[in-house]
Amino acid sequence: MQNIITDLNQILRDFPSKFNFISEYEFNAKPSPEKWSKKEVLGHLIDSAQNNLRRFIVGQYQQDDKIIYDQNFWNTANNYQFESRQDIITLWVLINKRICAVLNNIPIEKYENCIDTGRDSLIPQTIIWLADDYVKHLKHHLNQIIPGSFELVYP
Repeated sequence: MQNIITDLNQILRDFPSKFNFISEYEFNAKPSPEKWSKKEVLGHLIDSAQNNLRRFIVGQYQQDDKIIYDQNFWNTANNYQFESRQDIITLWVLINKRICAVLNNIPIEKYENCIDTGRDSLIPQTIIWLADDYVKHLKHHLNQIIPGSFELVYP
């Protein structure tokens, strides 16, 4: 778990300033009406963080709880496209700092507790697996915002 927390903390140190090098136009531009802008992708990462934060907490005391989320509905409901760029960046940093704090406080014996995310998967979705996958997912989408930031983490 410590490697996951270290990796996430490094991302939080590096990326807020990198986001500020993206022009306002590029940050808000939608590749097509149905595709997310870079700002909306960052909003998606906030939504993902909120849902995973709940999984990391609930999974410690309630086995196999079903915590699912509809990413498109969440992004639309939050209307990130029309929010302040700086507010979105700040919220993304703060919620991920909270995730680091929670992950750091999970007792080792709880790492193998399972959460049902609603995904059809043969892989047990344990807290430790979800934490690792969360960072991989984060890197995948950060590569969409700033191409080439990480090696390909998802096929």
